[in-house]
Amino acid sequence: MEKHVVVIFPHPDDEAFGAAGTIARFREEGVPVTYLCGTLGEMGRNMGNPAFATRETLPKIRKEELIAACDVLDIELKMLGYRDKTLEFESREEVAKDLLARLEKIEPSLVITHYPDHAVHPDHNAFGAAAIEAVRSMDAEKRPKVWAQAITNTRVEDIGEADVSIDITPFFEKKLATIMAHTSQASGVLGSINQVASDMEEIVKKNLSVEQFYTWQFSK
Repeated sequence: MEKHVVVIFPHPDDEAFGAAGTIARFREEGVPVTYLCGTLGEMGRNMGNPAFATRETLPKIRKEELIAACDVLDIELKMLGYRDKTLEFESREEVAKDLLARLEKIEPSLVITHYPDHAVHPDHNAFGAAAIEAVRSMDAEKRPKVWAQAITNTRVEDIGEADVSIDITPFFEKKLATIMAHTSQASGVLGSINQVASDMEEIVKKNLSVEQFYTWQFSK
């Protein structure tokens, strides 16, 4: 059993779509989980039609949704205060130092983050790279495992099959509730599904019932 799991993603809802089932499984096992969320997703494109938010009000909305999602998952939330869509321009060394300080305090046995260069969004790639650099700089004997999530369409051709594959069907309701807590973003993703299928839940279950990760290999 893991001692403590730390999830490091840049945006509110990254944890919901990418790892909520895995997080729920760990929580059922009694494993503490801490989410280090980089930004508030304040530059998100989905503000509704008709609009439910402005660029000024969206950060507050997404912050409230993030807190609600973490309440659903029963995990500790740390909001790191970086600016959305600028992580690729931040000093990777400085971000890694920030993450390292937090990891050394928590002492996790497992870190879940994005796989650099295979996570589609520049923020995902940059934050995942900083997270892995933070773990790399730790003493090898105290270094946690890293599960990196790749979501590019060519991931299998480029880096092979994921070595961690988790059927989260038993936790699907928890995953769906976490996604729906991010109402502003879920409406865009799930709404498009609803346009082509009346049974939205079954379609989502088919597409989101397995969560996969790559165990990151560190050289000594």
